[in-house]
Order: sequence, then C-alpha cells, then structure tokens
Amino acid sequence: MAHRKYDAPRHGSLGFLPKKRCQRRRGKIKSFPIDNPSLKCHLTALIGYKAGMTHVVREIDVPGSKLHKKDVVEAVTIIDTPPVDIVGLVGYIKTPRGLRTFKTIWSSNITEEFKRNFYKNWYKSKKKAFSNYLSSDKEEAPNHIFKDCEKIKKYCSVIRCVASSGVGNTGLSQKKSNIVEIQVNGGTIGEKVSFCLDLFKKKVPINDVFQPNELIDVIGITKGKGFEGVITRWGVTKLPRKTHRGARKVACVGAWHPSRVSFRVPRAGQNGYHHRTQLNLKIYKIGKCEDPSGGATAFDVTKKSITPMGGFPYYGEVKNDFLILKGCIIGSKKRSIVLRKTISFKKKKNRNENIILKFIDTSSKWGHGRFQTTLEKKKHYGKA
Repeated sequence: MAHRKYDAPRHGSLGFLPKKRCQRRRGKIKSFPIDNPSLKCHLTALIGYKAGMTHVVREIDVPGSKLHKKDVVEAVTIIDTPPVDIVGLVGYIKTPRGLRTFKTIWSSNITEEFKRNFYKNWYKSKKKAFSNYLSSDKEEAPNHIFKDCEKIKKYCSVIRCVASSGVGNTGLSQKKSNIVEIQVNGGTIGEKVSFCLDLFKKKVPINDVFQPNELIDVIGITKGKGFEGVITRWGVTKLPRKTHRGARKVACVGAWHPSRVSFRVPRAGQNGYHHRTQLNLKIYKIGKCEDPSGGATAFDVTKKSITPMGGFPYYGEVKNDFLILKGCIIGSKKRSIVLRKTISFKKKKNRNENIILKFIDTSSKWGHGRFQTTLEKKKHYGKA
C-alpha cells in the first residue's frame, strides 16, 4: 500500500457555500462593466435561451502557435436570442450604502408577456397592471414623464433599462417573459436617458449589443441534480473497498470536542441548480433568422439552417437570431441565459483571435447523425 501524506488540499471550494437551490429562476447581473463616458451609449447585456449543442470545424489563426493554419473540432453551444422589448428605465443615485433607485419611467407599449409576471393566474385576473400609469391624463402624461427625465438627468449617476425577453417568438410553451435590468454605458447621463427613451418603441436584436469574435460572460442557473452524496457533491476520495458501513463517505467528520460538525466538512445535500457565472466565452458566430443559410460557412456552401435534422432535442427549431458560443454553458435546454459584456480580460490568451469557421454540424442529435440535410438523405436513399 502506498504511503498517504498527512496533508492534502481540501476537496471542493468553500467560496460557493451554501450549496442550496437558487431562489431565482434566471441569472442576475450583480456587476456591470466599468462605464466609459467617451464611448457611445450602448447596452451591456441581453437575454437568450439555451437551444442545444453541436460541433464546428475551424482553422486556428494564431501566428507562432504549432496549430497555426490547422483545423480543429470544437464543441459549441447555440443560444436562441429573440429581440427584447425595452419597457422602462430606472435612474440610480449613489449613496454611502451603494446605489439607490430614484425614479422609474415606463413605456406606453408594455407587452402582455411582461404583464404576466405580476399575476399568479392570468386568465382569472382583471389584467389591470400599469393601467393607472398608462391611463393618466393624456395631456399631462408627457409633461409628467418630462419632469421625471429632468430629475433623473440632474441627480442620477447610473441609468439602467428594464428589458423583457421575447419568449413568445421562440416556440417554447412559456408565456411569461423573463425580465432583466441592463445598464447603459457610454455618454453623459442626458444622452443615456435619451438613448433609453428612443428604445421604448423598438425591439433590440442581438447584433446591436454583441459582435462576432467578442468575449462575453454567461450568467444563469446550473442543471439541478437533486440530493447527492459527498463523493459526487464534493469530490472527496472513496474509502477502501472493505470499509465498514459504506465506502462513499467521509471517514471522520470531526473531533469529539468541539461537539459539533464544522461547516468546512463535506456533507451530503443539494447538488446543482446554483447561480453561476462563466467568464470570457468567445462568440464564434451571430446568425440571422431570415438567413436560410444560417448553418453554412464560406467553406461549406451547403444551404442549411442552424437547426439540426429533427430539431434540437427537447427544444425544437431556432426561429430567431442566434449566437454560437465556444464550449458548453450552464443550464438545461430552454433555460434563460443572461449574456453580459465581459468585465475581465486578465487571464485570457488569444482574445483577439479571428474565428474562421469551416463547417457547422447540423446532423441529427437524436441518433448518430449521418446526414447534414434532408435533401442529402433523399439523394442517398433515392425514391422509396
């Protein structure tokens, strides 16, 4: 038997305690990129829905690397990103205890998907949310909004807009939109307020916020795994085979005194469905919904959409603009994913690398996936 050292690094990080089910059903942006007034006004985040995964073939474009000009196969994730509705703006004042909301201005075209968030039973309700705000005297309403805007411009230091996701365009059974607060960066406070007011009657597509080859952060809720033991939940080492009363345990949970179990000791419990943030994911492609060749590249000119044969398992077709992100991301299919402009470049190599896609796989994800399109399958099998 090999000698066991007396000291070893602990299993699992304590920085993520408590490991319990998240109360939110979507990711929350807890910090935004640093504002730069010299830039134009722009949104710093957006929301999408995880459709599924596939793989791509791309050419490495890193001069000096041994892989330069060579092809690699990489896993990618497809994010369905319907255009969002801007339904309001919020002005924040800086205080010694942090930011405090000062004024909120709502749009006149608030969607039904957004209003559903204020009711438990939409069909039995009177559907009167925002009716008093919107039905105030038509003559005085513009004057009231103008006064609030002037106060926001005078006192506020941070402007954020309230966005409602376009979940009705995705084909999901979900009817209630996801709401996210997005900070506006760039320009003066007056320019930010005007920028938000201009967006009130427009839909914001994904390519107005992000660009190909950009690094972004992904915020969301991980897949839930339920109640699991210490081996899976914390990654501790299994005990020897002949151990009494089970091997998938922690051998000693602590000393006799103090007569309690420390929070640092791995214990069984909830695993998954936690709020997490992934940093610096590369955008490989931004596809358009009206493009019938969304799954094609400059090297693979086969006319095909990004949706694989048979649709994405447990999601279906991608009917909107979409993102192709490098690698896997948190969450299950259909789950809302918050996309934010990155806040840290420190440890990322090749962040300016140009992405050259040669092939995007659109074969069926239900089986082994032999064909890329239905036309290709018909040509192979011929007439029945």
